[in-house]
Amino acid sequence: MPKPVRRGISRFIVMAMLQAARARRLGLPQDSAYSWGLNRAIFFAAAKQGFRGGESPAGGSTAGEGGRPAAPEAHPNREPYQVGEEFAFRDTSQSKLYFTIGDETQTEKEFERQIEARFGPRKNFERAWKEAEEIVAAADPSELASGHEFYARVYKPRRDELKDKWTEMVGGPAADS
Repeated sequence: MPKPVRRGISRFIVMAMLQAARARRLGLPQDSAYSWGLNRAIFFAAAKQGFRGGESPAGGSTAGEGGRPAAPEAHPNREPYQVGEEFAFRDTSQSKLYFTIGDETQTEKEFERQIEARFGPRKNFERAWKEAEEIVAAADPSELASGHEFYARVYKPRRDELKDKWTEMVGGPAADS
């Protein structure tokens, strides 16, 4: 039986971790923060790809009146939900506060499967999570509230450093963006 190949940590993983820590700091419960983190990582990955297939899947940070983000248009079983100055769709068919893009709801179980599992042993994830929380705790509250400021001042300056550090921690090969 072949050994499973250990994959490195990508920018996607870093984004999900920092966004989840951000959401937690902004007051979401842990499971909802994990949902937010995964949702935002998927959103930004889709934005990077140009939202192939038509409309934006989650609303995001489009500018509204006065430069404020505009709330996305609601759909059945989805309603706009604001964290800081950003909006995402909440899945209203769920009893917990979970976010959704398209027909996919990002639950804490999906976060565990797509993000936490990449760290291997739980202790690796816990070390990375603690570091993400410390980074977010050190940020100015206005940087956490603004999606643009968060990206520019918290995520972007650290993304490659964290990607490399966490990849080394898990013993995986360097991951692409």
